[in-house]
Parts: sequence; C-alpha cells; structure tokens
Amino acid sequence: MERVNRILRHPLYQSLLRELREAEAERIFCGHDMEHFLAVARLAWIENLQEHSGIAREMIYAAALLHDMGRVRQYRDGTEHHEESARIAARILPECGFSEEERETITKAILFHRQDTEEGAAGTLGALLYRADKASRNCFVCEAQSQCNWKPEKRNREISG
Repeated sequence: MERVNRILRHPLYQSLLRELREAEAERIFCGHDMEHFLAVARLAWIENLQEHSGIAREMIYAAALLHDMGRVRQYRDGTEHHEESARIAARILPECGFSEEERETITKAILFHRQDTEEGAAGTLGALLYRADKASRNCFVCEAQSQCNWKPEKRNREISG
C-alpha cells in the first residue's frame, strides 16, 4: 500500500483535501472526506474479494481516494467533479509509482463513477467504484434526508451486504 500512502502524502492531494474540508464545512448532506473515501475503498475491496474480481488493492484504494477530489473545482466554477477528479488523478498517480496502464484504468473508473447504472461504469474497477460509492451512503440514518437531491429510489434505506 506504499503507493496509496504516497497519494495521501502528495502535496496536491493534501491541499485539495484541506480545500474540500473547508468547502463542505457547513454541508448538511453526505460529505466528501476521508471517511467517505475509505468507506468506498473498503466496500469496493470487500466486493472485489467476494466476487473474485482480481483487482489489486492499491488500484481500488487509489481510485477511491481520488474519485471525488474534483469537488473543490466544482464548488468554485461548476466543472463536473468526475472530470476534474480524473484530471487530478492523472497528475498525482505518475508521481506515486502507478504504471501508465494502471493510471488509465484508475482515471477511466473515476471518470465513469457517476454513471446512472453500474453497467455504464467503464470496466470492472469502474463498476466496483460506482457501487461502493453509492453503497457508502447511510441514507437510513441521515438527518438531511428530507432535503436530499438523491432520487428516493437511489437512496440506501437499509443495510445490504
């Protein structure tokens, strides 16, 4: 997990994490913080093991840590966060030791993690990231449920596994 820890220590990642924390300080809805990133990573890793998908743990964790970092720019100027997150990943991943093929797989998964269906997500990592991102939200205990923009049919109303 050394390469994943390099992402965590990367100056750009640390800067964006701080900016994201500040931008969402007053947010009443689900946040995009380390708790969310790690929940997504862990859920994707568990599914990967259960389904015998064979995706490397570092690939899953890298995608999960980076998939929402573009929110900072989205809050600033409206740029779609998945597009900016893929651009950020393309800048950070080479400096953290990921090969060109790994970078392409991770950035593609990030780029497609917002597809309306898991079938729309690009490749196995993209589908895992999509499902884990959605499953990470605890709508069944959310105090802001009545104000949430998520469609009711998309909300997690119970624990599934």
